[in-house]
Amino acid sequence: MFETVVYLDNSAVTRLDERVLEAMRPYLFDVYAVATSQFGYSVGIEARDALDTARGKIAAALGANQEEFIFTSGSTESSNLALKGVALALGEKKGRHVVTSPIEDFPVLHSARSLEKQGFSVTYVRVDEAGRVDLDALRDAITPQTILVSIQAANQEIGTLQDLATIGQICREKGTLLHTDATHAFLRIPLNVRELPLDLVTVSAHTIHGPRGMGGLYVRNKTPLRKWMDGGFQEFDLRPGVEDIPGAVGFARAVELVTPEETARLQGMRDRLTALLLQVPSTRLNGHPLHRLPQNANISFRFVEGESLLLHLDMRGFAVSTGSACFSRSLEASHVILGIGGDHERAHGSVRFTFGRYNKDEDVDAVVEAVTEIVAELRRISPLGKDR
Repeated sequence: MFETVVYLDNSAVTRLDERVLEAMRPYLFDVYAVATSQFGYSVGIEARDALDTARGKIAAALGANQEEFIFTSGSTESSNLALKGVALALGEKKGRHVVTSPIEDFPVLHSARSLEKQGFSVTYVRVDEAGRVDLDALRDAITPQTILVSIQAANQEIGTLQDLATIGQICREKGTLLHTDATHAFLRIPLNVRELPLDLVTVSAHTIHGPRGMGGLYVRNKTPLRKWMDGGFQEFDLRPGVEDIPGAVGFARAVELVTPEETARLQGMRDRLTALLLQVPSTRLNGHPLHRLPQNANISFRFVEGESLLLHLDMRGFAVSTGSACFSRSLEASHVILGIGGDHERAHGSVRFTFGRYNKDEDVDAVVEAVTEIVAELRRISPLGKDR
């Protein structure tokens, strides 16, 4: 194994911050009781207080009230609850139609497909070559039977940001709910539910150096939603199961540790990496050049398989991904690149570089040097890449 790994796959998962672990420790070993009401025993009340405090901190970061935020096991569960919970609440009352985009992350896409199997209809609104939703097409797609629109805040793979303000305005005008998957955008771009017309928002701790397996869902007050898992009455009777007090505390601490200065530093590294890699011949940036996540760079290298580039980088001690994190062990073409009009060559040749708290400026120089050398060598031995 390498003594050090330059980790540039922070959109897959981030390293846990030691300060987050220290905040969690008392609730793993001392205050480990189940959260109880004010009439319970003292250690349970202390656990309940910690849960409520953590909930308040995360809700405040979204501009929400404490009772509008529920804890989940992560972004997958949050998005499942948003789509399936609204379907359960409104499917028989209003309609059985959902609108989303073809480049959503799998929790939304697969939840939508699951609803289709249950008799719901789903419209996948087209996106442009940068990955932004066609607003006119979105407006036309919403019908009186539409119960929910689910459009991500930022793409998990190419980093493109959506115009949530306008999308939300369209949904308000049409009288339908709006869910956004903000897993990769939370705290990296402005996202205030008092300023944006959002009804449900998926967030997760694993992308901000918090504990994995911990996430949440913002649910605007009075939003029709039914739990889709059977069990107890925890989390306002929307998410049954014993509450993860250490995870909640860790999530809240991770939220406190993200700063605008840190985000600006990540963007600086991203901009420098992008500029240097685009100097490599036959490359292109995937996603919007301006409206994109500050920590994300996605580059396609022509005449090179992204999987080969990933493996060669891994042998040199660099961790990156081809496409979204879920594709890293798959040879399927990226559904995101195909969704924005790219061909299979572009999709297979795409590599995602994402920065986190523990990256340094020298990581940029090191990975650019390695990529430049590896791409040249792969093209030299490839029939498609000769003389390129």
